[in-house]
Amino acid sequence: MFEIFGYEFMQRAIVATLLTSLACGVIGVYIVTKRIVFIAGGISHSCFGGLGLSFYLGLNPLIGLLPFSIASAVTLGILSKKTRVSEDTAIGIMWSLGVAIGIILIYLTPGYAPDLMTYLFGNILTVPASDIGLMIGIDLTILLIVILFYKEFLAMCFDEEFTKVAGVAADALYLILLALIALTVVAMIKVVGIILIIAMLSIPASISRKFSHNMKTMMVYSSVIGAILSFAGLYLSYEFDLPSGAVIILVMGTVYLIVAGVAYLRQKMNQKKFAADF
Repeated sequence: MFEIFGYEFMQRAIVATLLTSLACGVIGVYIVTKRIVFIAGGISHSCFGGLGLSFYLGLNPLIGLLPFSIASAVTLGILSKKTRVSEDTAIGIMWSLGVAIGIILIYLTPGYAPDLMTYLFGNILTVPASDIGLMIGIDLTILLIVILFYKEFLAMCFDEEFTKVAGVAADALYLILLALIALTVVAMIKVVGIILIIAMLSIPASISRKFSHNMKTMMVYSSVIGAILSFAGLYLSYEFDLPSGAVIILVMGTVYLIVAGVAYLRQKMNQKKFAADF
């Protein structure tokens, strides 16, 4: 088992897993608590346009994805908050627009895009050292902003109207949160790919919510759970020669179903016990 850690590509994969789990653990809790999972999905899919732009301009895909994903997130937030466009309509517009731009730019790019499937479905084993440096920078940025605005984000997640009454610029704070989601998407795109990102953002946070309702505790639990399950998926994908991103999400989804099932059975048993006492 431990011989796999001797490979350099596996060492980079482990570091990438830790960095991704940290970003998802922190931002995923906000996403699940505020119930904006599909907004996160809209942001992740709209950044396909940034991927197409990167291929077209011959840039490192993560460098091209970064500004495009943030711009998509901010545009999505402005559409849903400042116009009469409903949130689900805004998600649909940005989702389809980003994918359309990406497809057209990739089609116009001469030659073949060899890494396209990696960005769509993920392959953590191909993460280069340069991407690790960018992921560290993204994680530090996310942690710094969350620390600075922790109380404001907490208030906005549970009562946005109260946040506005308290004099906090809730709409600007919401755009910052969407931008952080975009940063997280960029950080994890090589791990699970655009298609599966929404699962990694929501599943560890949802599992952590079964054990705590304290925001800080949930972030710690979510990060640790995400790292453990990602390691398990990474090891299984290596052993059975399967796509790493898909196996990681399969492991996470299976564990969530088990945890949810146990929680449901425990609730039913407590209800029966309570009824028997009366």
